[in-house]
Amino acid sequence: MSALQITHRDPNSQARTGLLKLHNGTVRTPAFVPLATKGTIKGLTPTEISDMGFDMVLGNTFHLMLAPGADRVERFGGLGEFMRWSGPIITDSGGFQVFSMGHGTVADEVKGRAQHGGGRQGRVLKIAEDGVTFRSHIDGSKWFMGPETSMAVQASLRSDIALVFDECTPFNVTRDYTARSTERTHRWLDRCISWHDQHGPGPTMQQLVYGIVQGGVYEDLRRESTQAVASRELGGIAIGGSLGADKEQMYEVVSWATDELDNSAAAGLPRHLLGIGEIDDLIRGVELGIDTFDCAMPTRIGRHGTAIVPVPEKRWRFDLTHATGRDDHSVLVEGCECPCCGQGNSVAYLHHLIRQREQTGPRLITLHNLFFTNRLVARLRQAIEDGNLTEIAAKLRAGAAPWSV
Repeated sequence: MSALQITHRDPNSQARTGLLKLHNGTVRTPAFVPLATKGTIKGLTPTEISDMGFDMVLGNTFHLMLAPGADRVERFGGLGEFMRWSGPIITDSGGFQVFSMGHGTVADEVKGRAQHGGGRQGRVLKIAEDGVTFRSHIDGSKWFMGPETSMAVQASLRSDIALVFDECTPFNVTRDYTARSTERTHRWLDRCISWHDQHGPGPTMQQLVYGIVQGGVYEDLRRESTQAVASRELGGIAIGGSLGADKEQMYEVVSWATDELDNSAAAGLPRHLLGIGEIDDLIRGVELGIDTFDCAMPTRIGRHGTAIVPVPEKRWRFDLTHATGRDDHSVLVEGCECPCCGQGNSVAYLHHLIRQREQTGPRLITLHNLFFTNRLVARLRQAIEDGNLTEIAAKLRAGAAPWSV
């Protein structure tokens, strides 16, 4: 039986709403999931996150394994107890971080920079069938991560959802490499399921296991991977890996997976889109039938002085480091009730804080960015329930604020 209770469907798309019932609470879907990478949403408290209406956060298996260590977190009762977050937690597998050290990050790839491991302590030493041997970026010590390692760490973290260990291939690898990597990911999937069945948290802690669809930008590989993952006994399915060179290709790649899922026995399972959270991507992702999303974007750009605003032609971004805002009396977005705008903080004040490198500035902007993102997804959720998603999505794409439509 699926943990996702689907409550509404949009007649004009694959969009749906639901209640994802997990061990530590219920997630209203579609939902955006903020990143608590190292056990914290950077600069914010769990209370601030829950007060904004978020139901779930994401912890990073790779980083928490290296520090403070899975055993230590387990002694505190799991990640939720350790960081004082009472709601559900999803943990990634660590595969993306491990393989980024070898392949380079997405940003490295796009900007033509050296691979992530070049000139740094952290680097991949060996990729084998058993798993990956690498050096820690913290102190250069040698570590190993394989399917069983990843699942054991996530069991110790006591997350509500554990993602299986996979190889996250970048856009620039060959079709042959992608095919061989995807086949290995499927073998690792079976090892993750087997380990969890035998050694998982047990009857006192219901931990769902999500498989991950790979296959790069090749339609046949994506569809085959989706079918392979959907055929296993899983609690949910995530879509990962390289999704293309541009947004249109990304939407097409995601659609191959969701189309296959709609026509499979796994149609009712929850679906998570890994690492995607731009405003226009959230709108399209909801239309394609995605239930949950995670992305570093709202918090990352907030820490660097950029706010999310309803201006599509500027990618929904407003850079507060520019001098054009130094005399601006207005708030970031009219009608916004976030902890930043709701208290009347002006653009000029935020510009001043950022330029002076005061920590209050990034905190306020991050709060605004997360509030805006959550309200956007909540508005899409309401539109599906009301039966007017097509109309509301068009207005949001055109630059309407979520609370104004």
